[in-house]
Amino acid sequence: MMSLQNLPVLFAIDRAGCVGADGPTHNGCYDISFMRCLPNMVIMAPADENECRQMLYTGVQIDGPASVRYPRGGGPGVEVEKEMTALPIGKAEVRSRGKRVAILAFGVVLDIAQAAGDELGATVVNMRFVKPVDEELILNMAATHDLIVTVEDNVIEGGAGEAVSQVLSENGVVQAIVNYGLPDRLIQHGSRDDMLNDVGMNKEGLLEFIRHHLGEHKQSAKIKSV
Repeated sequence: MMSLQNLPVLFAIDRAGCVGADGPTHNGCYDISFMRCLPNMVIMAPADENECRQMLYTGVQIDGPASVRYPRGGGPGVEVEKEMTALPIGKAEVRSRGKRVAILAFGVVLDIAQAAGDELGATVVNMRFVKPVDEELILNMAATHDLIVTVEDNVIEGGAGEAVSQVLSENGVVQAIVNYGLPDRLIQHGSRDDMLNDVGMNKEGLLEFIRHHLGEHKQSAKIKSV
């Protein structure tokens, strides 16, 4: 109904991603996948508590359906700005500039992405918006990097990473891209940290994943040049 009539409704999606403490029936790993297909829907994924506050404010200003997804518990502890500022819709934020690899992080996994990116000397982007996604930035990353890695705490199927791949496909861009997210299986119940560690959603797991695919990309490039 709200999508059909383009109603100005804001969905504050608490307990997004791996929840843990609320039991196995409370699993927030799928919300991006079922919201991305809704016309008119704006999907925001804050990286910290300040950004969450600003996105909730942004969502109220949107003349149509919008959502803000955030996990259970506290944030990383950044300072919360008193002033409310509406964010530009669909615009990402480059957190650090690097070479070869561009890590596009959606939401609270930004801290993992930044830690891995710092070690690799990679570009790290806080994507902020799942829908609409920042197409201009994605195309720029594709033109200036060898490999794009998307990171999210949603299942890969239908997730934010697929939105990035879709942008490249629709623009005819041939680019090495891999999606790092939650697997296509039910994750064993435990604390949030236990659940994330179970699927390798941490700095070490992401580093291993990126290095593996960098090796595959390097080998593929050698084959093509022969």
